Amino acid sequence: MDGVRAVLLAGGEGRRMGPLGRGRLKPLVPFGGTSRLIDFSLANARRSGFREVLLLSQYEERRLMDDLQAVWNGSPGDFRVHFGPYDEAYRQARASVPGGGVPAALPDRTWPSERGTADALIKKAEHIFGDDTSEVLVLHADHVYRFDYGDMIRRHRADRAALTVSYQRIERRYVHLFGMVEFDTAGNLTGFVEKPAQPTSDLVFAAFCVFDARALRRHLERLDGTDWQHDISRDVIPAMLAAGERIRGYEVTGYWEDIGTVERYHRAHRGLLGGSPTLSLAELPLTVRPGVPRRYIEREGAVRSSIVPGDWVNAGRVAESVVYPGVTVGAGARVRDCVLLPGTVVPEGAELESAILLEDGTVQRCDPAPVLGGVAS
Repeated sequence: MDGVRAVLLAGGEGRRMGPLGRGRLKPLVPFGGTSRLIDFSLANARRSGFREVLLLSQYEERRLMDDLQAVWNGSPGDFRVHFGPYDEAYRQARASVPGGGVPAALPDRTWPSERGTADALIKKAEHIFGDDTSEVLVLHADHVYRFDYGDMIRRHRADRAALTVSYQRIERRYVHLFGMVEFDTAGNLTGFVEKPAQPTSDLVFAAFCVFDARALRRHLERLDGTDWQHDISRDVIPAMLAAGERIRGYEVTGYWEDIGTVERYHRAHRGLLGGSPTLSLAELPLTVRPGVPRRYIEREGAVRSSIVPGDWVNAGRVAESVVYPGVTVGAGARVRDCVLLPGTVVPEGAELESAILLEDGTVQRCDPAPVLGGVAS
């Protein structure tokens, strides 16, 4: 994608995810029985023709880089994740390790922590705003969707826009959870309010967008050093709107989900099941134990309406659930409306409903349903 620099914001800690997010980077939260949250934006970028995506992270950066190196950069190909100020050191360190393994140490961070999404762009500006960069595509690491960014970028260029924002129509009662957008009849952005108390529109920002690189840099430089929140949605977009910049909208008509809480995480898994799934199994990135086959079972033996791996051991009854590789369901156990993470064990005779089973045996309930039979809660 000539001239477009794709950047991936992946600084989340996952504190709103409860036990699911503890000790785990939010971008690496498992999803769909096949992947992690971060893999969706990366898979979309690769499918859209990008050869590289710049990682913008700050929380346990080393853990995230090691994972992405193994999953996305570990095999020869025409796509990779760039590690910004760490990239050259990481490559050199890997070259010094026999077999190209993970280096033991990297240089310490020499710049202050980012205070928001816009701050991340400023701190990594030298890796974003190159001489040949005409646009900047901003992506997030906690959104589940399948999308080709090509048409959006072409429209952005044809419109000579300073910014093109993705948007989606949702039920108005949920708009307060997102950035609300409003447009005139010509498709120009006229209003943008982050998490409005009283929504006046049923359109929300789908959080990925295309900036004209010069316009973005200009507004970042104007905001830097002022009393601002260091945020793209709360500062940069409103500032561009107030300045009269040409901001266009691009409607996302397919499935898109912001996985901000464990309730939305669980609900998104429910959507993968049944006769009309939000995303088919073939549309999910296959990055977690890719050698293990998966399939959707509508009705077979003691399994109903579930995504299951080829290597699981099942001696119980499983319905309306998403099962990761390495799972064991004990004799007489009953599982319904659950997500069973990699390698988990459901004890014999246990009853598990509307919950997430974590690797350490902890059950994270998603609905007020009983959990019986000796499974940790």
